[in-house]
Amino acid sequence: MKIYPRISDACGIFGVVNEKGNLIPGEDAVTAMEAMSPRYNGLGAGFAGYGIYPKYKDQYVLHTIFDDENSKTKVEEYLNSRVEILKDEPIPTCKVRKIRNRPIVWRYFVNPLPQKKAAAEKKSPDDQIIDLVTYVNSEIEGAHIVSSGKNMGVFKAIGYPWEVAELYRIDEYKAYMWLGHGRYPTNTPGWWGGAHPFNILGWSVVHNGEISSYGTNKRYVEQWGYRCTLQTDSEVLAYLLDLLARKHGLPLEVACAAISPPFWKDIDSTTNEQGRLLLATRITYNAALVNGPFSIIVAVDQGITGLVGLTDRVKLRPLVAAKKGDKAYLASEECAIRAACPKPEIVWTPKASTPVIAKVERAA
Repeated sequence: MKIYPRISDACGIFGVVNEKGNLIPGEDAVTAMEAMSPRYNGLGAGFAGYGIYPKYKDQYVLHTIFDDENSKTKVEEYLNSRVEILKDEPIPTCKVRKIRNRPIVWRYFVNPLPQKKAAAEKKSPDDQIIDLVTYVNSEIEGAHIVSSGKNMGVFKAIGYPWEVAELYRIDEYKAYMWLGHGRYPTNTPGWWGGAHPFNILGWSVVHNGEISSYGTNKRYVEQWGYRCTLQTDSEVLAYLLDLLARKHGLPLEVACAAISPPFWKDIDSTTNEQGRLLLATRITYNAALVNGPFSIIVAVDQGITGLVGLTDRVKLRPLVAAKKGDKAYLASEECAIRAACPKPEIVWTPKASTPVIAKVERAA
């Protein structure tokens, strides 16, 4: 694989979903990511697959990275006090010559234990899992939970996308929805936990760009109990979406409008009910606005199931969409889509700040 010099708007992102819930081979995501090789420098890559654990589709799956056996032991002691572990095992990997200093990668299929608090104080299973992830990632040194949804998993490491795919044997998985990411980090370190995708519960995000509002966004989500611990601005996007859509119950389109709203002049010129909704959203969720050049692709299976693409308000980072049959595609470049789908029925470039949403009718 030839590696090209850096270009100004790297990283590379990709997403595909089958809207009928049928399974897509992992090779499709890898092929798409290989087509965008000029965008990466080998300091991080990853994939997220949805529908990959049908035998445990009702359990939360914790994909975890450990520096050593000591941190693994501490996490398992904590897990045993909080969840029922139905199964745990190493995540299957193979040796890749260029991926060195490998941590321990492990997965746990769990159910939250019943709470002993009064009924009014009990948290939902989802919030119990968020508390668990937050504690492990912020309080147990050398341990990070990198995904925590149901019937899905995040696989990431330091390396190029094709190396990370080989490491985790992505070609052995099939999913109804895939995300892929290749990093070219500029302001944050390249390390295993800081590679994309970023996940919480059923939300996974891949991001190209920079979040100049990160400080404001971070303070906002941390007011609601989240903690940003993975040393990159992109992590906050997953928490924002979970907060707005799951905890606050906003429709996905409205949550996207909070993150990347129209300019004030456009809101002021819209006097109908939609304009009033945009105004209320802009005022209420001012701290959720994400500034800076960005394009993101979001995979979600949290009440709603589907794939979402969104850019900043002037589209300073690229995003391309396509459709063929039951499959919808999003990527930084059209070449990635055509590598996985040589003859799409329609290809278009979404408008700035306008979400593209492909919903799954039936999860596999």
